[in-house]
Amino acid sequence: MTEMTTRLSILIADDEPPARNRLRDLLEEIPGVYVIAEAKNGKEAIELAMLHKPDVMLLDIRMPVMDGLEAAAHAQKLDPKPLVIFTTAYDAHAIQAFDLNAIDYLLKPIRSERLQTAIQKAQSLLPKQLEALKPLQKKRTHLSIYERGKVILVPIEDIIYLRAELKYLTVRTASREYLLEESLTHLETEFAGQFLRLHRNCLVAPQYIVGYEKNSGEGENQWVALLKDIPETIAVSRRQQHLIKSS
Repeated sequence: MTEMTTRLSILIADDEPPARNRLRDLLEEIPGVYVIAEAKNGKEAIELAMLHKPDVMLLDIRMPVMDGLEAAAHAQKLDPKPLVIFTTAYDAHAIQAFDLNAIDYLLKPIRSERLQTAIQKAQSLLPKQLEALKPLQKKRTHLSIYERGKVILVPIEDIIYLRAELKYLTVRTASREYLLEESLTHLETEFAGQFLRLHRNCLVAPQYIVGYEKNSGEGENQWVALLKDIPETIAVSRRQQHLIKSS
């Protein structure tokens, strides 16, 4: 077993304490690596990664709150970007996707030699590899916003609306606005049923709509949606006014 020339910091993420313990024990036997942090889900892994800046993230693909696949996608916005290795109990679909797209993974129970090999070969994920993993993913639980050198995780359940403005989206929660560079159409498809398109440029979470009213201004009357927790209103396009009748 050859010693690595530089010490690599490792972040372990697994929701099962025995699995984390086993990984930690195995890593202690490998020269040149050390465990910098441990997480019990993907959200915690991203938060700890921002704090500790690990060289490598060992992510279990099935975890509560946020799974390893979603965490890996959010991790690509971190600076520096960590290398990613997935761990999994036997999952035929995941293994096939990993094998086809040259994504490294460790099959549980993990063996020491295989773990060392994976760490030596670890790479950051390419955009095409992330795309290949999307069919395995559940819906994202969070959007990741890169702001002032940090990644902010915004829970989907906290989002009141998503509005397209030029090349960015405004993501609005009760407390503040964020800017996100994603496609509104893509988000509408991904979160089908969780947001209503009230206007061609705006998706609104129905649980935050408290009613509708017609504004009398210059020219035509305009229906708007009244929103919980914020004073703003969202215009309802003529095409979407059937939603008012069905509400």
